[in-house]
Order: sequence, then structure tokens, then C-alpha cells
Amino acid sequence: MPAGLFALMDMAIVGVPTIVFVVWQLVSINREIARDKAKKAESPESAGHAVGEHRLDDG
Repeated sequence: MPAGLFALMDMAIVGVPTIVFVVWQLVSINREIARDKAKKAESPESAGHAVGEHRLDDG
């Protein structure tokens, strides 16, 4: 087998699963972020303001 073909096969065996795993992780993280944003937006007990922008006795 020519060395170039062997090198190409080796890169494909390692590279394709790596690229699939990276894409899968990106999609999974983006879904989780969207799910968290939706949950936070519909939550009635959310603070409604940024952390640290309230008096300490607002309890």
C-alpha cells in the first residue's frame, strides 16, 4: 500500500470520529444553554435584575 494512502486512511480513522464528537458536543451545549434560558425566562421567582445590583437587605 502506498504511504500516502496509508497516511490518509490513518487521518480519516482518527479525524472523522473526532470531528463528529466535537460537533455533537457543540450541539449538546447549545441545546442546554437554550433550555436554561427558556427555563429562566418563564420562572416567576427570577430576580429580574443583575446580581449585585440590589440592596443587601432585599431579602
